[in-house]
Amino acid sequence: MGSSVSQAAAPPPPPPPPAYGAPPPFAAAEAPPPKPHEEEAAEQKVDYLNLPCPVPYEEIQREAFLALKPELFEGMRFDFTKMVSQVFALSHSVSMGSMEVPAQGSDVIKIPTSNYEFGANFINHKMMLMGRISHEGREIIRVKYDLTENLSVKINAQLTSEPHYSQGMFNFDYKLACLLYHFINNKTLKDIESLYIFYAFQSVTKNLSLGTEAFWLGQQRKSGVGVVARYDTKKWVATGQIATTGMVALSYVQRVSEKVSLASDFMYNQMTKDVTASFGYDYVLRQIDHWKKDYKFGFGMAVGE
Repeated sequence: MGSSVSQAAAPPPPPPPPAYGAPPPFAAAEAPPPKPHEEEAAEQKVDYLNLPCPVPYEEIQREAFLALKPELFEGMRFDFTKMVSQVFALSHSVSMGSMEVPAQGSDVIKIPTSNYEFGANFINHKMMLMGRISHEGREIIRVKYDLTENLSVKINAQLTSEPHYSQGMFNFDYKLACLLYHFINNKTLKDIESLYIFYAFQSVTKNLSLGTEAFWLGQQRKSGVGVVARYDTKKWVATGQIATTGMVALSYVQRVSEKVSLASDFMYNQMTKDVTASFGYDYVLRQIDHWKKDYKFGFGMAVGE
């Protein structure tokens, strides 16, 4: 008689599937992320009932103008402003340098000059009054008054001691949510000549604005019309203007960073066949105020003739 004991070992578990194996054929696949242009299209839905008001017509090329035509002078200038109250201020300005007078050919004659101006400013929420008077008796007056929330009137005048060289300009601005009307009446006392200009500038989309202009020169009985377009994004600005007088103006500004911009413009005059083009850059250095330990420093350079 005997006994026997038997024991069977459990079979080994199957090997795990490789990590790089293909997913099951019926597994739910995740939706692909949206493409960048699809996100931009979703963000740039146009609300035609709530478009932004366009920039003033005379500032259509302001970005290119600031970069390519900065305020430059040769010599020395000192400006001082004293705030008398929250709405009233006095200013003094002294400058010494030279004035360029064109001569025959490409020569330029420089004449030494100096100037002193005393100014007063009054600004509140509805009105702006600015006045300057120089030691030669030249006066510059600027007035802006808001008649309503959408309607404002502007007056610019320059009075000189020289006969027939004083002039005045009257502007009327009417703006809606996305439309700006601008009317100018410019009168020069020399020969009693009047210039009438009408602007209309409309926001078509969030970035695109279109406009038109018309002018009438009273004494010479000349008129003309023009069209303008401006496309403004966060990274670049492009403008174009064309008029029946034969003038074509184009500009482009690329914002490289918060402090650096590249700019270019192109102008063509069909009547004189003149063509001009400019290229430049604008770099904003660190600005600090000395009194508050926030210093300001600037540097300018002009190259060319």
